[in-house]
Amino acid sequence: MTAQHPVAIRAEGLTKRFGDKQALAGVDLEAPAGTVLGVLGPNGAGKTTTVRVLSTLLRPDAGRAWVAGHDVLDDPESVRANLGLSGQYAAVDEKLTGRENLYLVGRLYGMSRRAARRRAGELLGRFRLEEAADRLSGTFSGGMRRRLDLAGALVARPSVVVLDEPTTGLDPRGRSDTWASIRELVDTGTTVLLTTQYLEEADQLADSILVIDSGRVIARGSAAELKARVGGERLALTVPDPSARSRAYEVLGSLGAHVPDLDRRTGRFTVTTDHGAETLEYALGRLRREQIAVREVELAPPTLDDAFLALTGQETAPAAPAPAGADTDPHTLTLAAVPAAGTRSDEETAWRP
Repeated sequence: MTAQHPVAIRAEGLTKRFGDKQALAGVDLEAPAGTVLGVLGPNGAGKTTTVRVLSTLLRPDAGRAWVAGHDVLDDPESVRANLGLSGQYAAVDEKLTGRENLYLVGRLYGMSRRAARRRAGELLGRFRLEEAADRLSGTFSGGMRRRLDLAGALVARPSVVVLDEPTTGLDPRGRSDTWASIRELVDTGTTVLLTTQYLEEADQLADSILVIDSGRVIARGSAAELKARVGGERLALTVPDPSARSRAYEVLGSLGAHVPDLDRRTGRFTVTTDHGAETLEYALGRLRREQIAVREVELAPPTLDDAFLALTGQETAPAAPAPAGADTDPHTLTLAAVPAAGTRSDEETAWRP
């Protein structure tokens, strides 16, 4: 570490195996103080195992890690004294009220009774739980329990906070409030390690991003840097007439090497283009000559979702839990899955912007 750029979280070569499964295979990471490090990856990639190692809940098979300057193996008590943790599932005592849960956490951290009561009141206000503060937390909704758990991670004003998918189950207002709280933490110098299934969340909050797949780091950088690796822009448009969509597929499939996707529920097509406005102009002209009506036309740079898909080959998690056993979206298909509406002309096949 240097005085100019202190590192709040660092890991070198973390490995961990559970039976036949290699959960971590040499993970390195680093988060400067007062920043947000986003850790992304498909389910089972090793995100939560990394979190458990950094929070002293799990010993790695090999490798070292430091949190707030303390070695997680040699000095776990100091790590825990400087760390706030909110796991994937809300860890609250349902037989205590919301206020009592936070008061208990404060006392466990060694706060005086007065300080613990005051801090509990502050956090109940920040997370909009005042009206339910003296109800048993077992009567809380899932979103309320999640907010209470987040508040518990902040009771001791830790210098490092680890948030493992912190907004899962929250409504848009709760997610927005949580984002605001994370920004406030960072503004006061707190370092945040954030794992999330919401790519927009990482895009909004993370100063740097680590992508893990199969226990290995496969990419790192800012959101802008990861998007730049994808290349191209995204042309999106909606064809409201279902009978015209096969012909629209043919047109959009002639734009270049990229295969279009279609959401059959909405008729929205998306295709990557390397030539932006020129491709858009050509596509709209072709669709117009084919008498295919379109609406909601958009040309946009790649998103973090695009980068994630390109890096891992997997779709990002849906905002709501998918049905058990559902691995893919049955409403999304590629050009290869749609019968051709006809043979392309030589002009269509040869055209490239």
